Amino acid sequence: MATDLIENIIRLEDRFAAREPTVLAFVPEPRRFERLRREADALLRLYPLADQRPVLFGELVGVKDIFHADGFVTRAGSQLPVAVLQGAEAVSVTALKAAGALIVGKTVTTEFAYFGAGQTRNPHQMWHTPGGSSSGSAAAVASGLSTLALGTQTIGSINRPAAFCGVVGFKPSHGRISAEGVIPLAPSLDHIGLLAPDVSTVTRGAAVLVTEWRSAETDRLPVLGVPEGPYLKEAAAVGRAQFSADLQQLEAAGYTVKRVPLMEDFAYIRERHLDLMAAEAAQVHGDWYAEYGSLYHDVLVQLIERGYGVSAEREAEARAGRTDLRNGMHLAMDTHGIDLWIAPAAPGTAPKGLASTGNPIMNLPWTYAGLPTVNVPCGWHAGLPLGLQLIGRFNSDETLLAWAQNAEAVLQSG
Repeated sequence: MATDLIENIIRLEDRFAAREPTVLAFVPEPRRFERLRREADALLRLYPLADQRPVLFGELVGVKDIFHADGFVTRAGSQLPVAVLQGAEAVSVTALKAAGALIVGKTVTTEFAYFGAGQTRNPHQMWHTPGGSSSGSAAAVASGLSTLALGTQTIGSINRPAAFCGVVGFKPSHGRISAEGVIPLAPSLDHIGLLAPDVSTVTRGAAVLVTEWRSAETDRLPVLGVPEGPYLKEAAAVGRAQFSADLQQLEAAGYTVKRVPLMEDFAYIRERHLDLMAAEAAQVHGDWYAEYGSLYHDVLVQLIERGYGVSAEREAEARAGRTDLRNGMHLAMDTHGIDLWIAPAAPGTAPKGLASTGNPIMNLPWTYAGLPTVNVPCGWHAGLPLGLQLIGRFNSDETLLAWAQNAEAVLQSG
């Protein structure tokens, strides 16, 4: 087992040399592998006996560069002076290390986890976006440069890049993974989550990070609900075609699929989400923006400036809208006997170009409602992956992931 860990580091160094110069998933770090070999040796000395090793022993983890981690500088994809951005190590990073994980390094993020794109490329086609804001985390997992990665989602920053890069992305119920030690964008909407090659690995990471984790087993297939209405019309033709094929494949495997009208007021949902995000971003960045406004990307400037115009009444309405939407989704599930909602994880495949990270619209309502979601890779179009999004009830994260493993197996069998 000791040899296995050292060999994993050696293989990782070879993959870095082959892939990282073009994918650009990680923030540059001098002597990265000298550090990793030292940390691997220390881990082996701490746990010499294989049967006493923690659950994530030797797991190779990428950490999105808005998480503070001891020994690393936090830059948050920003031009702001690094001295103002530093803080105590994130609770999630500490927990992963305590479970035996090795930190490969900081992964590239868009500026402050919004839309100001970084340098990362899609590993499948280099002139297409990997998605964002967890750009580097998704690309690192897809390239085999980490086996697990931390990400965040305020609109679609885990599930969308996971779909674009062909990996699994898990966004838990809001608040079930601590956000302490992570630079926020909009705390009422920010979710801490994970990306990995498969649902099993995500589940092992979630068991370490999710508050009051309860192992779940399932003895039946879930009833899937398709949220018919204006929301689904946001998917592009290729996304709708793949979604239709996915539903047919799942039904053929024994799943029950129900088509239920939902979110008829989708335009209003979008507006309330944006109001809340803008108002909170303006509060989070107020002091920094006042001093360093000229260093901010134009897209974040627009969000912050919008936030200054959101009245206290509108902000309160938008905040209350989270619970209203969640309750409405739960009521529809109860009424129609639905266990999970199902939808495309992105409108289509990753767009060409690196200036934009793509449209997060398919993730927005579930993030706003704070429900747990998981992206499962489901197909390919023109050399790029597509993803399917499964959505569970609030605080049913464990059951969602248990059901997702079966759906993953069905979709991969096709």
